[in-house]
Amino acid sequence: MGKVLSFGELLLRICPDGEGEWLGQNKLPFYVGGAELNVATALALWGVPSAYLTALPENFLSEQLLEYLQELQIDISPVVIQGERIGLYYLPKGKDLKNAGVIYDRKGSAYADLTPGSIDWDAVFEGVSWFHFSAICPALNQSVADVCAEALQAAADRNIFVSLDLNYRAKLWKYGKEPLDIMPTLALSCDLIMGNVWAANKMLGMPLQEDLVQDIDKDNLLQHATLTSEAILKEFPRCKMVANTFRFDHGPQGIRYFTTLYAQGELHVSQEYVVDTILDKVGSGDCFMAGLIYGLYHQRAPQETLEFATAAAFKKLFIESDATTSTVAEIEETIKAYAN
Repeated sequence: MGKVLSFGELLLRICPDGEGEWLGQNKLPFYVGGAELNVATALALWGVPSAYLTALPENFLSEQLLEYLQELQIDISPVVIQGERIGLYYLPKGKDLKNAGVIYDRKGSAYADLTPGSIDWDAVFEGVSWFHFSAICPALNQSVADVCAEALQAAADRNIFVSLDLNYRAKLWKYGKEPLDIMPTLALSCDLIMGNVWAANKMLGMPLQEDLVQDIDKDNLLQHATLTSEAILKEFPRCKMVANTFRFDHGPQGIRYFTTLYAQGELHVSQEYVVDTILDKVGSGDCFMAGLIYGLYHQRAPQETLEFATAAAFKKLFIESDATTSTVAEIEETIKAYAN
């Protein structure tokens, strides 16, 4: 197997406190992130050859960031140097990325200004056997959506496995296109699609049966996961596997979490995790995606792959950063500790 190449925008997450104390302290906590970089970081930590493709401006801040990624054992050779600025987003500490308080500051960033024809795919895909991206990329503008299509064509020409995370960010789809205008065409080139039944409906047009999701009944949700997975496999013939995550609030600060992976005609279901208190929801889904890639990269069975990915995502809920710091051994211990 070759390298896993993750494609997306490197972002700095800036975290003001909800009470505004940062103003008097003259300090703003921040984290290095971006959905696809979170995947690349996890894979590198777990020993999978991991490369990252983004665009950054030519300045000292970019140099420091690239040195940091190299220290994490991420191959940064594909990175495009262009433009004037690095993308940002602001999120109160401890809040979910989908929280109404999120503020994006990404317009005109080096990544958002990528254009078709500007990337040497022969060089980028050298030694790559897996390409990963998310629906956040084409949400930025038509040009980046076109670059995604170009990347997928180049990957298909080289028989590279492709994974897609159906991240939906309503605040990003602001250029006159809806997800259904863009995502189904891109999904036709993907081998593994991850999301949930609601995202599959919103972004791929898969049917949503309200009677199965209205009361958050697990058996009904698993039934819907099967229906959605089979619908995706039928609509997108290249797709071989479909993963779904189910994460619900448990009390004022807790989480109830389980996942599924539909592969080889069977729905695999993870063990369920329920806790009363978590620390940070950001990046948990990215960690799940990385866990799927890790398991499949090492040719683990679907159930084993799913349990690893789910435990990795669960542990991320207790880490205050965008990317995980949990080792493979720690994740495997978590599986045992929470086993039913």
